[in-house]
Amino acid sequence: MRSRAATATYVGPYTDTTPVEITVVLRRRPGARPGVAAWPRTPRWPRGEFGRHCGADPADLEAARRFAGQHGLAETDHDVARRVLHLRAAPQALERAFGVRLGRYALADGRGPFMRPDHEPALPPGVIAVLGLDRRPVARAHFRRPRAQPSVSYTPIQVAQLYNFPSAGTGSGQAIALIELGGGFSTSDLAQYFRSLGISPAPTVTAVGVAGGSNQPGGEADGEVMLDIEVAGAVAPGVSIVVYFAPNTDQGFYEAISQAAHDTTHAATVMSISWGGPEDSWSSSSVDAMQSALEDAVALGVSVTVAAGDSGSSDGESDGAPHVDFPASSPYALGCGGTSLLASGSMISSEVVWNDTASGEGATGGGVSPVFPLPAWQEGLAVPAAPGGGTGRGVPDVSGDADPMTGYQVRVDGESEVIGGTSAVAPLWAGLIALCNQQLGAPLGDPHAALYQIGERAFRDITQGNNGAYRAAVGWDACTGLGSPNGAALLAALTALKS
Repeated sequence: MRSRAATATYVGPYTDTTPVEITVVLRRRPGARPGVAAWPRTPRWPRGEFGRHCGADPADLEAARRFAGQHGLAETDHDVARRVLHLRAAPQALERAFGVRLGRYALADGRGPFMRPDHEPALPPGVIAVLGLDRRPVARAHFRRPRAQPSVSYTPIQVAQLYNFPSAGTGSGQAIALIELGGGFSTSDLAQYFRSLGISPAPTVTAVGVAGGSNQPGGEADGEVMLDIEVAGAVAPGVSIVVYFAPNTDQGFYEAISQAAHDTTHAATVMSISWGGPEDSWSSSSVDAMQSALEDAVALGVSVTVAAGDSGSSDGESDGAPHVDFPASSPYALGCGGTSLLASGSMISSEVVWNDTASGEGATGGGVSPVFPLPAWQEGLAVPAAPGGGTGRGVPDVSGDADPMTGYQVRVDGESEVIGGTSAVAPLWAGLIALCNQQLGAPLGDPHAALYQIGERAFRDITQGNNGAYRAAVGWDACTGLGSPNGAALLAALTALKS
């Protein structure tokens, strides 16, 4: 396990004999090169064909089945395209199969106890991860409710207007996948909210249960779910929104991303993720599995926007060192940081790095990954050294209004309120990309190379403020990335790249 995983405290052996469902993630077939569908390139293979070229090797699947049979693990299903084999067995059989001892662990914040192995499982040949043995919550939602009543707030439509989103089109023909690890939504709340904004008809919203997850409104995480839907749907009212609900575990997170990427029924062109955790809280095999799912998504032409976190450069850790949030730090994710936005009429009067740490209102995540190397599209930028030295992937890539004190007017569980956090920025950018997709006539896919090439022409550079360890500067910085969007200029620049 990575270092921070050890902060969970062992409280006793795991004695429950109830069978457990696990996900075995297989490697790609030999020689497979999914290729990143980076604008203006289109996906090499569409959904339905992708698996034949980049799915699991049938020989690896058969080897994994033999391994399962030898250890008394029952197959429940499999998917060659997604490279998964689902197995079910008693915990004691899983311990023997993967060379671990399962225990009950409590987290430092009092949550638990949860089942968890004492070390990473031994992986059979051809397997990159075994998910489901560790039942700890792996991520937190990156939304913030203000502690005090904010004097400034905006509807998502007002934020889109301030950022000059394209006025033509509504995102029609596009589908946005939202990944949710808890909470739920009320259709009556959504109908009332969009009606209050003058949006008719309202965006279609569909719930998809993954790995036992479901739409379950009535808890704290509803704020995350409703924020994501209402922001994305308000700025791109013609889109179809598909909400994938999964348990908050590495298994659930992986399954939601993988299923959303490969779903031929809803066929998302954008994926928005507002959940994550510090890189060092993940096991290495979980990161490998998540990376493979995110790579599938961008290879299939799906743009993935991810919240960069709401706890400043520490990402909520207490060791005094900077940390970045995963999956925002993935080179396949468009990491979304946060600003504090003030307007005068229809114009932006001030925009600085979101940092309200002194008043307990949070700050944008951002920094440098010690896990992922510096990508080609960030070469030549002033990316600081990674913690411990060396180079690494800089986070975030882009930004937008996230300060809860200049937050978004939303409706949650029958009440109108204001919510902020980088959780709002991921669906905001997802909506912008959906608008661009419609106008471009093709999915943007992995946007990194294009956005970094376009640079200042389509961004509002944020040069004031800090998130703790890092300061804003001219050009890209580890607080707000390239900056907040000028949507119409971005669409024009993307169109020019296509020609």
